[in-house]
Amino acid sequence: MLRLAAGAGALTVQQLLAACSPRPTSTPLPSLTGIPTEVVHPTSTVAPTNPTGTSAPVISATEATPTNTPVPQASPTPVNYDLVVVKNGEPEALVRKAIEAMGGMSKFIKPGAKVIIKPNICVDYHTYEYAATTNPWIVGALVKMCKEAGAGSVRVMDQPFGGTAKSAYAKSGIEEQVKANGGEMVIMSGYKYVPAKIPAGKHLKSTVLYDEFLKADAIINVPIAKTHSLARLTLGMKNLMGVIDDRPGMHSDLGQRLADLYTLLRPTLNVIDAVRILTQFGPTGGDLSYVKKLDTVLVSRDIVAADTYAAGFFNVKPDSLDYITAGVAMKIGRSDLNHLMIQEINLAA
Repeated sequence: MLRLAAGAGALTVQQLLAACSPRPTSTPLPSLTGIPTEVVHPTSTVAPTNPTGTSAPVISATEATPTNTPVPQASPTPVNYDLVVVKNGEPEALVRKAIEAMGGMSKFIKPGAKVIIKPNICVDYHTYEYAATTNPWIVGALVKMCKEAGAGSVRVMDQPFGGTAKSAYAKSGIEEQVKANGGEMVIMSGYKYVPAKIPAGKHLKSTVLYDEFLKADAIINVPIAKTHSLARLTLGMKNLMGVIDDRPGMHSDLGQRLADLYTLLRPTLNVIDAVRILTQFGPTGGDLSYVKKLDTVLVSRDIVAADTYAAGFFNVKPDSLDYITAGVAMKIGRSDLNHLMIQEINLAA
C-alpha cells in the first residue's frame, strides 16, 4: 500500500423496515481490533516521509548544471491523496487536518457554492454518544470550513425514520452546531421530492428523491460508521439512502441499488465519522456498551475506497459488502487500497 504517515500536531414518515429495528436478532459482528496502523513505504514511486513530518515527494535535480549557475530549488509537489485518515484528536481538529491533507476545503468548495451536508440523523431518541447519529462537532466543523471557503449557502439535512426531523435534529446535537457555525438545518418537505432517472443504473433505473440534492453545487456525505442488520455496515454508500423517498424498496438487491444511486448523486467529499462507532445492534443501537471510541475521521473523494477502509474498523472484509463489490464492478471507485495513495495521520504523535 502506498501510505505516507505524518505525525502532525431524504420526505416520508414511513418507518424503517423491521430489519432495521433497534435490536435485530442478527449475530453481532466480531470484536474490533482497531485502526490499521501499518505504514508501508513505497520503493519507487513515492519518496519516504522526511524527518520534518511533511508528506510531499522529494524532488531532485537530474541534469548537470554549469558551475557558476545557481541550482534552482524545486518546490515540493503536493501529493493528491486518494484517502486521508486522521486519528487521536478532537472532532474539529480531526476534520481540519484531514481536509487540509486533501488540499484544503477551497479545493472542493468554490466561492458562492450551494453546499448540502448529508449526515446520518436516523432517530430522535438517542444523543450522539450512542453512535446512531453523526458526531455534531464534525458536522459543525464542516459547515464552518465551507463558509470559510466562501460557500454561498451551507444546508444540512436528513430524513429520520425514528421520530420527526425537528426533534431528531435537536436531540442529535447537530442543529446546535450547524447554527452556531453559520449553516442552516433544513426539514426535507414532501413537495420537493421529484422523480429522477438513473441512466447508468443497472437495477435502479429511476427513483424519487429530494430535488435540492440535484441542484447543489457540492454534496458532502458525512455518515457515522456503524453496523446494520441488512447491509451489515452503514458507511458512505448506505448513507445516501437518506435522500430518497422509498427507502424500504431499496432493500431488494441493496448493494447494487446503492451503487446505482451513487451514479446519480456523486458526493464531492465523503467524510466518515469514526469518533464513536456502533459495533452491535445497528443502525440504532441503544446501549453505550455497543459503542467503541476511535477518535478517527476518514476523508476521500472515492466512496468505495472510503467504505473499504472503514470496514476494517469492524474486522469486515470489503468483498463481503455487496455495495463495495457492486461499486468496484461499475468502476465508481476502488477497493484495492494497496494501490492507492493513503495518508494516515496521528495527531497524538
